[in-house]
Amino acid sequence: MKKIIALLLALLMVGAVLAACGKTADKSAATEAAQTATQAAATADSAATVADLEKVQKAGKLIVGITDFKPMDYQENGQWVGFDAELAAKFADSLGVKVEFVEIDWDNKALELKGGSIDCVWNGMTLTPEVTSAMSCTNPYLNNAQVVVVNKDVADKYADAESCKTLSFAVESGSAGQEQAEANGFKFTEVKDQATALMEVASGTCDAAIIDLLMAKAMVGEGTGYAQLAYTVSLNEEEYGVGFRQGSDLTAKCNEFLSNAQTDGTVKTLTDKYLVQK
Repeated sequence: MKKIIALLLALLMVGAVLAACGKTADKSAATEAAQTATQAAATADSAATVADLEKVQKAGKLIVGITDFKPMDYQENGQWVGFDAELAAKFADSLGVKVEFVEIDWDNKALELKGGSIDCVWNGMTLTPEVTSAMSCTNPYLNNAQVVVVNKDVADKYADAESCKTLSFAVESGSAGQEQAEANGFKFTEVKDQATALMEVASGTCDAAIIDLLMAKAMVGEGTGYAQLAYTVSLNEEEYGVGFRQGSDLTAKCNEFLSNAQTDGTVKTLTDKYLVQK
């Protein structure tokens, strides 16, 4: 309704300018008036609150978009577990609903959210400008970085980004890793998720991968499933957040939950359990 009223005001303002100026109306003045009112309409529309809390509580479930991303979200015995999986389940419980996890194409996460097939994206999501402009995001709850993963027998050859420019990379499509590959001018192939990127390196299809530091700590090196791999260069510093629809009232609820989870020790318990460092 706010948007409709604002748009009507825009038309009235344009009409007023044209009427005042007659046939010799100043087109630039009319255009400026229309642009000003249209911007006001857009602002009013974006400020409107989306009642996702009521929607979720009526449905009795919070649908969370994820990918296979250890230690944040991964499967054990047919169940989704991990730092983010447990935290999301606890948030759903605080709302009085159950949690439902849905694997998504990470490159389409904003579209999935906007289309309503999921209620939020909670999967070690880096708060990039692209993400924060497409979603209503929470405050950061974990620190992270994008790192280069190579075979450990050549790791000492790739101590900085410049030396990595001769490598062929595998990166998750639409990820912060892909952004770093593009920013550094690396040659890369887009794959489904970060787990697949590691498989590409292990199989020799690609020389290297760019993945989240938190994932690298859990899945690469001695005592892991990829003991032959090592992570070397840290390409950036970043933060994780949870994404909801633009204007969603669930964002504030989640910020409140995350703050309480930090205070009551929930986050500390999960960081210890999944070996995730804040």
